[in-house]
Amino acid sequence: MAKRGLVLDANILIRLVLGVRVRDLVLTYLDQVVFFSPVECFDDARKYLPDLLLRRGVDPAPALEVLDHFEQLIRPLHESVYEIARDEALARIEQRDVRDWPILAAALTLGCPIWTEDQDFFGTGVPTWTTDRVELYLNGQHPPLT
Repeated sequence: MAKRGLVLDANILIRLVLGVRVRDLVLTYLDQVVFFSPVECFDDARKYLPDLLLRRGVDPAPALEVLDHFEQLIRPLHESVYEIARDEALARIEQRDVRDWPILAAALTLGCPIWTEDQDFFGTGVPTWTTDRVELYLNGQHPPLT
């Protein structure tokens, strides 16, 4: 049986580093699901994590090490992989947040849903999963679209 795929946005990467639930889900389903995220999302997480943690009085270095570790488990996607879907992604998301086009383009190119808490992806024609329901997809209760 082919593995299902799932594209993660930067917010999910940040939750993976700072929280427990997202990390547990990724580690539990790593053998059954291929997790992807545009390189830009890893860059955004690296940009925002230090400030988030410093405001809490926490050293960001360990969190960035966790992100680096998960970058070995989650497949980072370079723009060359999904640039073919750039125009379509921009057309679908232009009324919302055009900076999210790489995530949408990756999902369109790979035929995968998006794991996000960002409502900007809703109504773009790509299935989206939020953390409170994503396990339905991860455990196969909701088969991939064909």
